[in-house]
Amino acid sequence: QVQLVESGGGLVQPGGSLSLSCAASGSIFSIDIMRWYRQAPGNQRELVASITSIGSANYADSVKGRFTISRDNAKNAVYLQMNSLKPEDTAVYYCNADVVRDATPSWLRRKSAYWGQGTQVTVSS
Repeated sequence: QVQLVESGGGLVQPGGSLSLSCAASGSIFSIDIMRWYRQAPGNQRELVASITSIGSANYADSVKGRFTISRDNAKNAVYLQMNSLKPEDTAVYYCNADVVRDATPSWLRRKSAYWGQGTQVTVSS
């Protein structure tokens, strides 16, 4: 089994900063792309940022220049540094990863998408 666990959400004032973390654990051979999504009440889940295993990052237009995604491959972890937060950034943030589960023999290895449980980020004065 593979689990993704997020941490770091909370309440912050507009203009403030928060840092989210997500760690994957379990029977992992490798992790391809890691992503952060968010979902505000009444809205669809949207992709915030993604990062490949070699560190190539992409961002939604709404967060470019304010958010930074990074990862630590040795720790199977991905991070999201959020600066200059706005009330419209309020949402539940979810970690997502394309994980190749370890298996023996190696031809049994398969890539699947896994999700964390989500962490609430609230930006309000």
